[in-house]
Amino acid sequence: MALLELRNIETYYGPIMAIRGVSLEVPEGAVVTILGANGAGKTTVLKTVGGAMDPQKGSVSFAGQDITSRDPDRVAKLGIGHVPEGREVFPFLNVEENLGVGAFTRRRTDLSSDLEMVYSYFPALAEHRKQAAGFLSGGQQQMLAIGRALMLRPKLMLLDEPSLGLAPRLVAEIAAIVERLNKEQGMAILLVEQNARMALEVADYGYVMEVGRIVMEDTCERLKNATDIQEFYLGMKDQGVRGRRRWKQRKTWR
Repeated sequence: MALLELRNIETYYGPIMAIRGVSLEVPEGAVVTILGANGAGKTTVLKTVGGAMDPQKGSVSFAGQDITSRDPDRVAKLGIGHVPEGREVFPFLNVEENLGVGAFTRRRTDLSSDLEMVYSYFPALAEHRKQAAGFLSGGQQQMLAIGRALMLRPKLMLLDEPSLGLAPRLVAEIAAIVERLNKEQGMAILLVEQNARMALEVADYGYVMEVGRIVMEDTCERLKNATDIQEFYLGMKDQGVRGRRRWKQRKTWR
């Protein structure tokens, strides 16, 4: 069953159409990734789901409810956590205060069990719980952003470029956390990534976007073996074709 379903979504920045008739699904308990270059429309998809942008056409449904154009706080209350690109932590609040902000839609006043759950996934945050977030490293800030979304106890997490700007070791660490959250919490995840290699390793199903539209979709196992994905997203070239010029090649979906 689809937990999240987008049907023929069109979203604009002023007069510019950012996404063009996008349809996709995230099944319950699955990790789904959206691949694509800068400007493909990936972030706009997440903003449309999360309520930060309203679509001009199409519908968004979550757990059987139509949530098209709902305000972000109402979307969060339904159980959708959003980790934005660039982390966007509150730099002058300490780690624990940042995490508390993530639970703003919940009525519980005692958050100690939730904080311990977050610290069990991110021990580095426990060590710096009273430190201002602005003084954390980039990797620690990314962990904090994910931890803040976890405080919502979401059914679905929207992850926007979690590996952006991180060293390879930290990218592997974040990928492992995504897999753990999915398996241990049963959480569905919609992952937007430019790091196709990492995304295809952790996700079950993938969509490829270019200039606002979905041009390819399949299981991640099949996408990893697709010639276009290997050539244009994984950097693997066909060594058997001599003198072949990459910029003269055409993708099969065009």
